[in-house]
Amino acid sequence: MKTSSVGIVTPQRARFDEPLALACGRVLTAYELVYETYGTLNSTRSNAVLVCHALSGHHHAAGYHSAEDRKPGWWDECIGPGKPIDTNHFFVVSLNNLGGCHGSTGPTSINPETGAPWGPDFPSLRVRDWVHSQARLADRLGIDCWAAVVGGSLGGMQAMRWALLYPQRLRHCVVIASAMRLSAQNIAFNEIARQAIQADPGFADGHYLARNTVPAKGLALARMVGHITYLSDDAMADKFGRDLRSGSLELGGEEPAEFQVQSYLRYQGSQFSGSFDANTYILMTQALDFFDLAREYGDDPVAAFREAHCAFLVLSFSTDWRFSPSRSREIVDALIAADRPVTYAEIEANEGHDAFLMPIPRYLALFGAYMQRVRGAC
Repeated sequence: MKTSSVGIVTPQRARFDEPLALACGRVLTAYELVYETYGTLNSTRSNAVLVCHALSGHHHAAGYHSAEDRKPGWWDECIGPGKPIDTNHFFVVSLNNLGGCHGSTGPTSINPETGAPWGPDFPSLRVRDWVHSQARLADRLGIDCWAAVVGGSLGGMQAMRWALLYPQRLRHCVVIASAMRLSAQNIAFNEIARQAIQADPGFADGHYLARNTVPAKGLALARMVGHITYLSDDAMADKFGRDLRSGSLELGGEEPAEFQVQSYLRYQGSQFSGSFDANTYILMTQALDFFDLAREYGDDPVAAFREAHCAFLVLSFSTDWRFSPSRSREIVDALIAADRPVTYAEIEANEGHDAFLMPIPRYLALFGAYMQRVRGAC
């Protein structure tokens, strides 16, 4: 276990019996959110930071659940003592979003009206639904205003929506490797992933839990398609090149050959299909597709950002082609036109979209320097 880790953490559960009206027009009469906290809330409750997770993320962002854990939480590089989100100074909240499959109410939960898993009958969600549920969690924790709301990718979309829906409840908005809406290409990749899941005979129209089946092959293929879009060509070349895992390409033989990258993708798909729910993946990718920050502001992002009262940090990565730097610059240009304070940096990195999860020195230094400014106002 790293000495700079937050150590052993225990997930917590909050139940809400107040009905939550959803953007789709349906209502959840009750729901639960699973979350973790790191650091200590100060006496003025002014040092709280909300971490919003990306597509397949969850509440376990830092530390370990036991001394036997081989890997820490998904953003351990950025959360902990002396790290950009320094838990010596900040009280950090990370949750599993509504609709998730790691403890919060979602498709794998029991529908109280039927006594069976929700499955495909779980309501469709929008990013704003997550933000509203997160605001209720903040109320439960006694946090009136976040020092910062932080997120990468889909998490960055949540952070921006926070700035528009609850402008008085955050002082800083940190948007990393994100966009104000998906491109047609991004939507297309998500649709291929959903089609892969739905074409699996084990999917059973989404009722696989009731039939004791799992669309493992479809979910694995969806993860493989998604995963290659998170990496850059340079990252894949550096990591795998054309190296073989087995077999030979020598002339005169028919021995089967397997590239290292093939083996890696199959492993990633297999691991993911054993830990993630297919209906949740469909729900999350649809919420990602539907997000459009400026739709209700006449498709004018400048008008949208005029609703915000906080300062912004926007970060992008040079080889991220799924959420390219040009998409981050669109955010920055709209913020400048809306006369909102914004700091922007494009970071040279070979890791593609996944760079926001990596210990890239300049990234950590920039992120950490900004969070020190946030800390100064606490």
